[in-house]
Amino acid sequence: MKTASLSILITFFVGLFVAWIIVKMKNDSVKIVLDGIFTLPIVLPPTVVGFFLLYIFGVRGPIGKFFIDFFTIKIAFSWSATVIAAVVMSFPLMYRSARGAFEQVDSNLLDAGRTLGMSEWKIFWKVLCANALPGIISGGILAYARGLGEFGATAMIAGNIAGQTRTLPMAVYSEVAAGNMGDAFNYVVFIVIISFIAIFIMDFVSIRREKQWK
Repeated sequence: MKTASLSILITFFVGLFVAWIIVKMKNDSVKIVLDGIFTLPIVLPPTVVGFFLLYIFGVRGPIGKFFIDFFTIKIAFSWSATVIAAVVMSFPLMYRSARGAFEQVDSNLLDAGRTLGMSEWKIFWKVLCANALPGIISGGILAYARGLGEFGATAMIAGNIAGQTRTLPMAVYSEVAAGNMGDAFNYVVFIVIISFIAIFIMDFVSIRREKQWK
């Protein structure tokens, strides 16, 4: 829960701003390339994403080695690694949802804000985000649920260290491997409940928004 909560804070705001930048971008070729890069983690097998993360943040990786040499901080197989894995795997959901919501906002509303002298920052928050709110909320909820259920990439970069890097999905795997089906079932029930609540909130927001428009 701690990993999922921190990761969604990062994913939510980074996803919003990246989606905004991509929507505003005029160069279609660059937009397509960047969109492919940002969306890639959702189509690649999680273990492949975890491999790349381990290569980058491992003790011999460019970023991992930098943190060890200058800050004596080991990223791989630490709790920070679980957050990184959750952020990377959940980011595409937040990014795609926010981008889709932004693209559905009438551009005339943004132009009207500019004619009224509003800054781009105010237009982003008070016009764009306000009108794209259902899609943004849906993306945030889906990203949170995805971060909570992340397994493959986490196993590669963070491992399964009890009390340090063992997330709920890893705990389910560990209990089943140890033959503790009762404990595994309790974890599964908790994950299912959280996931169902996330879907319920997402549908509730969407239905309420549709009724407001009608």
